[in-house]
Amino acid sequence: MKKIVLLCSAGMSTSMLVKKMRAAAAEEGFECSIDAFPMNEAASKAADADVVLLGPQVSFNLGKVKEQLPGKPVDAIEMRMYGRLDGKGVLALAKKMMGL
Repeated sequence: MKKIVLLCSAGMSTSMLVKKMRAAAAEEGFECSIDAFPMNEAASKAADADVVLLGPQVSFNLGKVKEQLPGKPVDAIEMRMYGRLDGKGVLALAKKMMGL
């Protein structure tokens, strides 16, 4: 089972995106865990993730997170995709980053 971690600041809109992503994964029959955590928990919560995605509001931390999690696929979610709560699109991005 793949583990997808989203990093954000407060987590309100990100938790809604996580719900949409989980629904999209269930619809596709893709077994994975998808959770969101605050940026300050990146090193501990994302250490065993298969892919890490940052919300646009914390995307300025991209370099820092890549340093904390060497060898892990890490990227920022595009603002438009995030704003639309495009769970299917963000899940597709995560899968692409994992080479699936």
